[in-house]
Parts: sequence; C-alpha cells; structure tokens
Amino acid sequence: MNQIRKILGIVWIALALVAGYYLIVSQAIPKFESPKPEDRIPAIIYAFILTPIIVGGLSVFGYYALTGEYEIYEDSEHHMHIKED
Repeated sequence: MNQIRKILGIVWIALALVAGYYLIVSQAIPKFESPKPEDRIPAIIYAFILTPIIVGGLSVFGYYALTGEYEIYEDSEHHMHIKED
C-alpha cells in the first residue's frame, strides 16, 4: 500500500503539471488575446488565482505522498498508526 502511495505521488505531480498547462494555454491565454474587455477578468482569475492554487495544492500533495509522509506502519499494540518523527 505504501508503494501505491508513492506511485500516486508521481501521478499527482504529473496531474498538477497538466492542469497548469491546460489552465494557462487553453483558458487564460485565449481570454487575454480576446478583443472583448469582459474576457479580461476570467483571464486574470485563471492565470493568477486558480492556476497557483490548483498546481500548488496538487504538487504539495504529490510531494508528500512521494516522500512518504502518508505512510502507515503496523503496530500490534495499537493496530495501525501513521508514521511519527
């Protein structure tokens, strides 16, 4: 199970990169290039608010999964518990 968590950490980081690329290239840039002034606000929201939140959250979650922060160790006395430093 811990190995699956590490593999999924890579998946989360890859998903963060794909989501960032999609939000910038497919959503924000076309809105910035649009001649209509009402497209500027969604472009700013995509580029400067949503992209950092989504990419940052997925990347941090993936990093923690990859480094083993979510690993669970079995203990006969307490059954299962999360790794403690």
